[in-house]
Amino acid sequence: MKAIYLSLLAAAGLMINGAAQADEALAKAKNCMSCHQIATKVVGPAYKDVAKKYAGDKAAEAKLAEKIQKGGKGSWGEVPMPPNNVTPDEAKKLAHWVLSLK
Repeated sequence: MKAIYLSLLAAAGLMINGAAQADEALAKAKNCMSCHQIATKVVGPAYKDVAKKYAGDKAAEAKLAEKIQKGGKGSWGEVPMPPNNVTPDEAKKLAHWVLSLK
C-alpha cells in the first residue's frame, strides 16, 4: 500500500512539473522571454517579481491575462508592454504560470 501511495505522489509531482515546463515553453514560443526572464529583470520585470507583487490578489490572474493580450504601461515604469499574439486560453495559462513562480 505504501508503494502505491508513493507512486501516486511521484506521478502527481511529475504532472505538476510537466505543466510548469509546458507553460515556460509557451512563454518561450510566444517570445515573452525576450523581454522577461524568470528571476532577472530584462526590459520588463522578472516573472518572480510579478508573482511577488500580485501575491494574495485574487483578481491578479485575470488582470495579468488581460495585460498579456492587450499590453500595458505604467505598472512597472514607462516602458510599455506591447499586445501579444496569444489566445485568451494561452494568456490565462501564462498568467497562472507567472503567478505560480516563487
